Amino acid sequence: MSVQEATVPDPPAPEPASQGSGVQESAALLDIQSVDVVLGSRWRASRILHNVNLKINPGEIVGLVGETGSGKTTLARTIVGLIEPRAGRVLFDGIEISALRGSARRANRRSGQVQFVFQDPLRSLDPDLTVAGIVGEGLAIRGELEPDVIRERVIGALAQVGLDTSVLDRHAGQISGGQRQRVSIARALVTEPRLLICDEPVSALDASSRNHVLRLLDELRTTLNLPIIVISHDLSSLAGVADRVVVLYRGRIVEDGPIAEVFAAPRHPYTGLLVSSAPSVIHTKPLSAHQLRRQEGDPVPPTGSDACVFAPRCPFSIGACAVQPEPAEVAPGWSVACYRHEEWRPIALCRPGADD
Repeated sequence: MSVQEATVPDPPAPEPASQGSGVQESAALLDIQSVDVVLGSRWRASRILHNVNLKINPGEIVGLVGETGSGKTTLARTIVGLIEPRAGRVLFDGIEISALRGSARRANRRSGQVQFVFQDPLRSLDPDLTVAGIVGEGLAIRGELEPDVIRERVIGALAQVGLDTSVLDRHAGQISGGQRQRVSIARALVTEPRLLICDEPVSALDASSRNHVLRLLDELRTTLNLPIIVISHDLSSLAGVADRVVVLYRGRIVEDGPIAEVFAAPRHPYTGLLVSSAPSVIHTKPLSAHQLRRQEGDPVPPTGSDACVFAPRCPFSIGACAVQPEPAEVAPGWSVACYRHEEWRPIALCRPGADD
C-alpha cells in the first residue's frame, strides 16, 4: 500500500541528517528516531506508528508486545525497509538506512545485516525448493560465492539451529513444524546478520518445539552477541528469554523496560491489563483484568484527537490525559507514557474484582 499525505496531518519534521559520510551519532546498533508510518490510499490514509523511539543494543533480546493491530509487525517491516516511514529515521550502526534509495538500498538489503524471520514458516518457505535451496537462496542471489562455498555455509547455518545434513534435500512440506521454524532461522543466519527480527516465532508450535526455539534464540544471543527482536503475544514465552519488553498500543510505545520488573509491577495500565491476562509471568498475585477495566461510575475519560490514546479504556484517566503523554524515564532503562504511573496501581488494588 502507498503512503499518502492527503488526509493525515504532518508530524513535526525531524532534524535533517548530517551531510558527508552518512554516519550519525548513535551508540546503539539500531536507533529508531521519532518514526511515523502512514498506510492507506489517498482518502483512507491511516497513521499506524506514532513518534516511535527505540534503541536496540548488541546481545540483547527485546520483546515487542501488544494486541493485534498495535503496530508490532509494521514496526518490524519498517526496520528492515519493507515499509518507508513518513517521518523520522531508522539508523543501523550509525547509518540512516531509512534514507537509502536505489542501488544503495539494494546493496544494504543484500548485505543481510538485518534479517526477518516471518511468522508462518510453512507459507514463507518456498514449497518448490529444497531446504538447501531455501537457506542458500539469499547467498546465491548475491552472486559472490561459488556453489560449494554456499553449500558449506548452508550446512553451517543448519548446524547452528540444531539440524543436520539429512534435511538438505527435503522440501518444507516434508519436515515438522519445529524443523521448519529452525530452517527459517537458518535462512536468516546464513548471511551472518547483526540483527535478527522474529515475528511470532513460536506461536504455531507445540510446547516442546516452542521451548527448543526459545532456547535456540537465547543461545544465538549468547554465542554470537546477536541482538534479537521477538514479536509475540505469548508473555510467558518472552518472560523466560527476553531482557527488555516494549509495549505498543495503537502505534505508540507506552512502556519500555526490564522485562522482569515490568511484568512484576507494570507502570502503565495497559501493560497491567496484558499481564493480568497471563498471570504465569509473575510470582505475586496480579491485579485482575476487571480491576483494570472501566466500570460503571468511573469518570468520563477525556476525548479528542490530542487525548491519551489509552484514555477511552482507562479507568484512571484524569484531566491531564486530554494531552497525549510522551514516554518519560521512571527508573534507569525504564520509560512509561502515563501521567499516573505511580498512582494508578494503589487505586486499582482498591477496586472490586470480578468475583467481588
